[in-house]
Amino acid sequence: MALSSFTPSVSGMEAQSHALQTVSTNFANMRTIGYKPNETMFKTLLGTTPNFSNTVDEMSSSRVNINGVSYYDRTLVNKQGTITATGNNYDVAINGENAFFEVKDSAGKIYYTRAGDFTTQTQNGITYLVNNSGYKVQGFPASGNGFGGAPTDIEIKYQEKIPSVPTTSAQVVANVPADGVDSSSYGVTVYGPNNDGRTMNMVFTKVEGKVNTWEINFNIEDGTVTGGPIEAVFNSDGTLLSPKSFDVSVAWDDGSSNNNIAMDISKMTQYAGSSGITKVEQDGAPSGNFVKSFIDANGIVKASYSNGKELNYAKLAIVGFESSDNLIPVNNTLFEASNDSGASHYVNGPDKNVTDLLQPQAVEQSAVNVEEEFSKMIVVQRAYSLNTQSFTANNEMLQTIVNLKS
Repeated sequence: MALSSFTPSVSGMEAQSHALQTVSTNFANMRTIGYKPNETMFKTLLGTTPNFSNTVDEMSSSRVNINGVSYYDRTLVNKQGTITATGNNYDVAINGENAFFEVKDSAGKIYYTRAGDFTTQTQNGITYLVNNSGYKVQGFPASGNGFGGAPTDIEIKYQEKIPSVPTTSAQVVANVPADGVDSSSYGVTVYGPNNDGRTMNMVFTKVEGKVNTWEINFNIEDGTVTGGPIEAVFNSDGTLLSPKSFDVSVAWDDGSSNNNIAMDISKMTQYAGSSGITKVEQDGAPSGNFVKSFIDANGIVKASYSNGKELNYAKLAIVGFESSDNLIPVNNTLFEASNDSGASHYVNGPDKNVTDLLQPQAVEQSAVNVEEEFSKMIVVQRAYSLNTQSFTANNEMLQTIVNLKS
């Protein structure tokens, strides 16, 4: 039984040594993006042989010998790290608990991570969005004006150039001179399927014998406008009476499809003075060259073009769990689902955006708190030292007993 007196101090030294290793690992990863720290927890070891005795203090006659200490590690999965801006187009940080990026390794196994320092990698001619281990980031693929239902590998396959966007509506704000002229013209840029803009002239001509009345005709280079003439009537105070809006159609000489354009002239006026366009707004756009691809605040992976238009590739799949603290750590930046973590769900979903959850062009730094780890290290060192002293004391006592018997 004398040797059993060493068990508590030996197990204590082993446990504290492991705790120091945990602190050291946390220190080593204090700059690892998305790293979640471990902390060593302790539990009492109970002897397996009950000690039966009748005690005068009337305590239980079935006691269990205390045989030292054991340990286990707990990963602080939901501890938030500091968000740091990087300026990198594919970096994205999660700001909040119970939300993880979904990634897949080459064998098809799914993992979850908070490390959003993504980049691209080309395999067999296809460029994928990947994490820093080369695992493919999962997302809902773009489909029409939305996103598909099932997450898959995110592919980066942008067009070098996108065609022009045909004009379908236009609003003109301008003044028609109340006197001094019989005709005035206003140029509106209109984009067709195969061109980067042509000037459509809207010509106002006074109608003889009618007060404050003008006939509107249209002409355009490289095409023919139908839908006119239109008779416009102004009130005596200079505001437009009718029509507020009307439709015209442009047939292009190159044989491309017609532009049907809804014209809004409700804010045009007839005042004394010169003619002039105050503002023209229309929804068309010229063709555009690729500028960059990036991830936005809604987790949408997209490309932007020189004409201001954007094309979507996919939307990042953000996953939550019933009990995310019970995810199994692989390397403290990658986690696996377990029975204890419960059912998973997509936080954002194909048709749902979550406000303020993601911060683009930024990453979540390691959640290690240096001050806390230094405090733990001091406590662990003290505990280890006390266990060594206990071991030394037991050794001296045992040696004394041996000497007495010899």
